[in-house]
Amino acid sequence: MAELILRNYNCKDEELPTIGNKVLFSLKRDQADFISYSHKFENDYVTAFEAKIQVVFDLVEPKSETVQLKIITDSVYTTMDGLIDPINRVSGYMTLGKLNKIISETDFGLTQLRKSIKGRDGENVIKCLHTVNLNLEKFKTELQAQGLSAELVAKFSTAATLITDGKQKQYEIVSNRKLIVQSNLGICNDLYDQISEILSIGKILYKATDAVKLQEYTFSELKKTAKKTSSDASVSDDKAKTSTTAS
Repeated sequence: MAELILRNYNCKDEELPTIGNKVLFSLKRDQADFISYSHKFENDYVTAFEAKIQVVFDLVEPKSETVQLKIITDSVYTTMDGLIDPINRVSGYMTLGKLNKIISETDFGLTQLRKSIKGRDGENVIKCLHTVNLNLEKFKTELQAQGLSAELVAKFSTAATLITDGKQKQYEIVSNRKLIVQSNLGICNDLYDQISEILSIGKILYKATDAVKLQEYTFSELKKTAKKTSSDASVSDDKAKTSTTAS
């Protein structure tokens, strides 16, 4: 039976090489101080550390999968944004036929669908589309009398299929990557051990002399900045993809 390897680190797998790069930057800047403390930290050590970071980057976020996930995400967001006009049209048919006196847009599923699209909440978009599609069928006669077409109805059912398939593909890629990382956990642990070694020496060098540098050699602080970097990149990416969704 294979020996179970446990994580030595308490951050996300994808955050580990990001933290490693931050430590690498500090180590290169402060290498003279480190070498003065121990010749272990000469260029070969730094080169090996840099190579190890790249190996873990390729392990946790290989470029091919990153590109594939981006393509899928873009497709899902495009499909979501493409629903805004159909939502507005159905809303208009409800008003024309006074159907909103029988069922509100909220109960029909339109209100929450708009919000979920704006919030990029794919899982909730799928749930809302299920409600909308049921109500489109339930009130088909009343809505068709106001101009609802089969093509417009199909846009909602097609979107539900496309978004569901996209989310499933994303799940499969991420899940498979987690299994691969788990089976290569020793490599990640090795990087973390070297990060820890550098941080421990950094604390010795700067604990009593440089509070700013001390933070740069503190794992908890590096973890915060890694999370912020990831969050900022995600928000920036979403803003770039989000189209105007006037109701």
